[in-house]
Amino acid sequence: MSVPDTGVRGGRLPRSARRAQLLEAAQSVFVEYGYHAAAMDEIAERAHVSKPVLYQHFPGKLDLYLALIDQYTTELPALVREAIASTTDNKQRVAAAVGAFFSFVEREDAAFRLVFESDLLGEPAVAQRVQQMGAECADAVTKVIQEDTELPSEQSHLLGVATVGMSQIVARYWMQEKTIPREEAERLVSMLAWRGLAGFPLHPESGTD
Repeated sequence: MSVPDTGVRGGRLPRSARRAQLLEAAQSVFVEYGYHAAAMDEIAERAHVSKPVLYQHFPGKLDLYLALIDQYTTELPALVREAIASTTDNKQRVAAAVGAFFSFVEREDAAFRLVFESDLLGEPAVAQRVQQMGAECADAVTKVIQEDTELPSEQSHLLGVATVGMSQIVARYWMQEKTIPREEAERLVSMLAWRGLAGFPLHPESGTD
């Protein structure tokens, strides 16, 4: 029989609201300390709940981490797909996809650190989720490349992977340095990506310059 979630310090909350509260606290701790140095005591303290309440929702630290990873490895591909769907112009689609990575790394909660800079990437469950996220992002960009060129699917996919890899690495670098405005950084990266793609034969039905 489960114990009611009353939480002496946290007060009574609906289960979904309590879960969101715990995940927010866990994220701040994981971002600050990394997975291995993070402590469940600290997470409970930041969430203003007792440890029994925390364990009632998440049996262990890995469960907490995976719940956060599930959230953000689903969110980033959705951002890329949404960006691509925002226009029918393939050049602008590439720029929008690049912009999605900059938006993701600039989040105030630093969610990108859990996804791209985790000290737990050696954990198979985490690695699988991050790899799947990258594949979904690459697939979305690949479709744009295939629509605009005559390249075979395998070559289009490789270029999709390259575009996604470049976007996330440069976005993370920009977030650390911020030596130029975000808009300028996005413009430079999308220009590099598009000019590279423009060197391949255009699809006969493509009207993009």
